[in-house]
Amino acid sequence: MLARLEAGTAVILEIELQGARQVRITMPEALLVFLAPPSWDELVRRLVGRATEAPEVIERRLATAKVELAAESEFDATVVNASVEEATEALVGLMGLSPSPR
Repeated sequence: MLARLEAGTAVILEIELQGARQVRITMPEALLVFLAPPSWDELVRRLVGRATEAPEVIERRLATAKVELAAESEFDATVVNASVEEATEALVGLMGLSPSPR
């Protein structure tokens, strides 16, 4: 990752809250983007609708999500994940890149 950054290549890290906090400390110039659900209800609907996890796992994930949502202000920007396409477009825009032709 560091070699790519030194070469001027944009790097995207998919990390949890603690990882983002570490990046903020070690690389204060990094742009931290918070990926948020459209709403709490939608987050619950998505997790339950997958039907791939036990109820206690969903409860644990929702508890973690509450902590993460409360930390949104620690990030430089927020992208609402209404759809993969819209979230990708917003992220590309934040990075100052041109979207690829469709």
